[in-house]
Amino acid sequence: MAGKDEYYNRAKQQGYRARSAYKLKQLDRELDLISSGDTVVDLGAAPGGWLQVAAEKAGSHGRVIGVDLQRIDDVEKGDAPVETIRGDMTEDETKEKVRKAADGRVNTVVSDMAPNMTGEYNLDHARSAYLAQQALETADDLLGEGGNFVAKIFQGQDLEQFQADVEREFAFTRTLSPDASRDASSEVYVVGKNKLTGPVRVGDELDVEIVDEGEEGDGIAKVDGFTLFVPDGELGDEVHVEVVDVKPRFAFAEIRD
Repeated sequence: MAGKDEYYNRAKQQGYRARSAYKLKQLDRELDLISSGDTVVDLGAAPGGWLQVAAEKAGSHGRVIGVDLQRIDDVEKGDAPVETIRGDMTEDETKEKVRKAADGRVNTVVSDMAPNMTGEYNLDHARSAYLAQQALETADDLLGEGGNFVAKIFQGQDLEQFQADVEREFAFTRTLSPDASRDASSEVYVVGKNKLTGPVRVGDELDVEIVDEGEEGDGIAKVDGFTLFVPDGELGDEVHVEVVDVKPRFAFAEIRD
């Protein structure tokens, strides 16, 4: 059996609407993106293969919201209820519909959005990067602390910047090419885990006051109530620092002159 046909045939046999279902399965197996009880938003969801996988993983206590320009038939595979929204994720009206449907509780945003192909690689790549950025903006709107994200983008000059944008917003990032992607495809999936919601990001520079001391002797500053550990900072010092590492509930900074 030819490698590029394996997942197509498997999808037909196992009741998935598209071979792409196995991409999400592999990403989830590798990085544990969707858990039982999660609310999942799927961007570019037609024909529904990723919705089926998300509904299976989220289970009866979860829920799944799918968005696409195309109509999506009702999803019956999996236990989670699935709601679909027909619209363009680059338009504010569609984004607002997704926010209302999510009702403020989203654990994972996944995007398999792809542009209409022109055959001109640089243009197709740029359009895929734009869609990936739209997905990231949606994730930024919807995800709470600890949320997960995955988006497709074609390899090219904008990939590195997109990876950096995801890295800035998540505690862990990784870029993968699932086995289920076609051999000739240039697509990769950029994953972000553990959404950061604190007020600082790596590279930020700011003036802080050391107001406490940690168990390891580090100075502790507060930024809008968020804890910033500052090695070599002493109680009462007012220092200029650069943020060098950010976790969901605290960050580390180094003193700069």
